[in-house]
Order: sequence, then C-alpha cells, then structure tokens
Amino acid sequence: MPIYSDVLERIQLAIEKSKQVFKKFTPGEIEAEYKAGQDPVTQADKELDVALRASLLRKDEGWLSEESADDLSRLNCERVWVVDPLDGTREFVAGIPEFCVSIAFVEGGKAVAGGIFNPATEELFLGSTETGLTYNGAPRKASSRTTLAGASVLASRSETSRGEWDCFRNAKFCMQPTGSVAYKLARVAAGLADLTFTLTPKHEWDIAAGIALVHSGGGFARPLDRPEFIFNQTKPLLPGLLACGPQLRGELLALLGIHDPVAAAQS
Repeated sequence: MPIYSDVLERIQLAIEKSKQVFKKFTPGEIEAEYKAGQDPVTQADKELDVALRASLLRKDEGWLSEESADDLSRLNCERVWVVDPLDGTREFVAGIPEFCVSIAFVEGGKAVAGGIFNPATEELFLGSTETGLTYNGAPRKASSRTTLAGASVLASRSETSRGEWDCFRNAKFCMQPTGSVAYKLARVAAGLADLTFTLTPKHEWDIAAGIALVHSGGGFARPLDRPEFIFNQTKPLLPGLLACGPQLRGELLALLGIHDPVAAAQS
C-alpha cells in the first residue's frame, strides 16, 4: 500500500467536510473583515479552518494555517499540515469562481502530498509525489510544451491590476489573469495551463499544496531565491516562485533572469 494512502484519504475527507461548509455561503454575497495589510477574511475562512483541522490533524503532527494562531511547536514535527482554508478570499467575496481549499502534507520540509478543491467549478486536484496526480479522479501530467511561444500563463489577477506584469505584455506567451495562487498552481500541475509565476512574496500556506501537486504531476517549481522549497520554516514567507511544465524550465528561468545550474551543466 502506498505510504501516503492514509494522507490522501484524510485530504479527501477534509475536502468533503469543506463542501458542507461552503453550502452555508453564497459567493458574491459575503461579508468580509479586513486584517492588517487589507487582506479580507470571512466567516467561511474561519469555519473551514476548524473543519479541516478536525479532519486532518493527528498526534505528533504540526499545523500551519493562515487562519490559526501559529504554534511554533510545529518546528519540532517531522510531519506538518500546511493549509489555506480559503485561498482567493477576494474572489470569493466578489463572486469570481477562482477560490479554493488548499491542503498540503509536508514531511521533512518537503511538500509530498496535497489536495486543492475549487467548490465553484467542482474541480478536485489530488496527488502525492509517490502516486502521481489526479484531476477529478483522472490521471494528469504537467504540460509537455517545449517553448514559451504561445504558452498559456496564469498571471496573478491582483498583480496585473497593479501593473506588475506590464513588462511582460509584449512577451510571446498568452497571459490569463486568475485569482488564487493555489488554484493557478493546481491548473499548471494538471497541464490545464503551461506555467505561472509570481514576483510577489507568498506564504507557505498559499503555495505548499500547489507545489506538492506540481511535483506530483511531473512539473517543475522553485522559489525565486533558492533552488528548492523547504517548508515549515520559522518565518513562512517566500519572495516569489515559478512553476511550469518540465521542458519550459530553462526558458522561463532565463526570462526571469535566474541562473539555472542544471541547464548550465547540460549545455
């Protein structure tokens, strides 16, 4: 039996519980409070956090969630859940169907399993580095595209609205502004888009599940400032990231001005 079978079963159970919470709310008709930095939070975020924690967490496992007070005892745990109960809250409040539940299982600092569920579109992305990736139950792989020319790129809706993607408007790829970084990563993982990247800092809970899925689907992902992700850090903030089909690695890193020692060794 795959070693992460129990983990995937728990993720699926947690997502089923999340569906019951979502039934209580109507996207676009939600009251929101605002945290420091003007990030919105709703009653749905809070109720989802409680439901997910009850479904997922076991003894000797750590917990890192956007909607829970951070308990640094997680740093002593080999296995940690890294969760965003509702990624894309702005879209949820606005009624834009680009929000999701994002669940990652981290072992030894690596995101090894994850589940992302968009209740508006009823899309479920589930996988582990051991078992591969499924999209609504069917096996999927990351994009096999070999060039950025004509590639579909999921750009941050908020970043494009702030003009942070203006320098890429004449690029040879096709940009599609989309909410929720977790949802963008999931779509790249399943080959529904070719790549995504962000130059804006993101927290571990925003991206850990998506990174687990990208790797499960055979894709490539890395932070902007280091060769690989190490999760469950004291300060869970990264400067940005990129993710793509495996054959787009070199061209995308070159576009962003990032040295790639693997590509250099192969040249």
